[in-house]
Amino acid sequence: MFFESMKITGLAIAQIVLLGGVGYLLVKTGILKKEGVHFLSRLIIEVTLPIMIFCQLLKDFNFTSYGNWWLFPVLSIIITCAGLLVGFIFSVFIKGGQHKIQFLCLSAFQNAAYLPIVLISALMPKEIADKVLVYLFLFLLGFNVIIWSFGVYMLTFNKARKFELNSLFSPPVLATIISLLFVYFGLEKIIPGFVIKPFKMIGDCTVPLAMFVVSGNLADIKISHIDKKAVFLITLVKLIILPLVGLWLVISLNVPCLIGLLIVMQLAVPSATSLSVIISHCKKEDLLISQGIFFGHILSLISVPVFLSLYFTLVGWPGCMK
Repeated sequence: MFFESMKITGLAIAQIVLLGGVGYLLVKTGILKKEGVHFLSRLIIEVTLPIMIFCQLLKDFNFTSYGNWWLFPVLSIIITCAGLLVGFIFSVFIKGGQHKIQFLCLSAFQNAAYLPIVLISALMPKEIADKVLVYLFLFLLGFNVIIWSFGVYMLTFNKARKFELNSLFSPPVLATIISLLFVYFGLEKIIPGFVIKPFKMIGDCTVPLAMFVVSGNLADIKISHIDKKAVFLITLVKLIILPLVGLWLVISLNVPCLIGLLIVMQLAVPSATSLSVIISHCKKEDLLISQGIFFGHILSLISVPVFLSLYFTLVGWPGCMK
């Protein structure tokens, strides 16, 4: 069962690698410049991902079928806090205030959107993938609020800096809130199909563009002086300890299969590439962020299939997909 699951998840990862390979080559050959990668990242965050969220929630979400919808934003906060807690425990081995802060951010914030979207799309039949994507977008409602407010605040910590309320409302967060309001008031029924269809086509661009951004960011990262101890610790925390604890908890608590899958997936993926964008945009010195992201994504090509395969083996494949 494990090797059968490993084969399935391995094929899904292979699709991600192929997509990522195209983005990597585009950057390395100079066809896609650094500015182009930043533009694609902004395009996804401000346009294609919000539209994808809007169309997906209007199509597949309703408050009757998803009575526990509020659980997913709460889960995102719990997972972030878990990463922060485990990172704090291991941060005693990291010297320097800014080094510790960046280590904590790498531990707390995962690649919550890009990789899971591609993984879900590659791993599951469409009818199941649509359901899990609804879970994911509700999850991102909490995650995006945290990373674009508390995450930015941590990375740019300054005693004189004040918290800004508008930082809570990134485009994906607004898209989720607006979608939920549309569904709540039944407004999705009055939107004609000829309007939704082109918007859905734009949203469908998110998956390949997301992998271009991830691989493009990796290709642009310059690894010079590697902090081997910090890289080892962030790899240990992010790719082994957190998914292992998550796997044990979802099995012990008998969490419903697809929700458990989302939890394990979120705990297994590497650190958020958005951290690199944030630290670059805010002109802060990159002490550990690039190293943690780069090596985390490379090693996750092995660790993610292993933990997903373990999960599918323990809960039963493919019966758990029902």
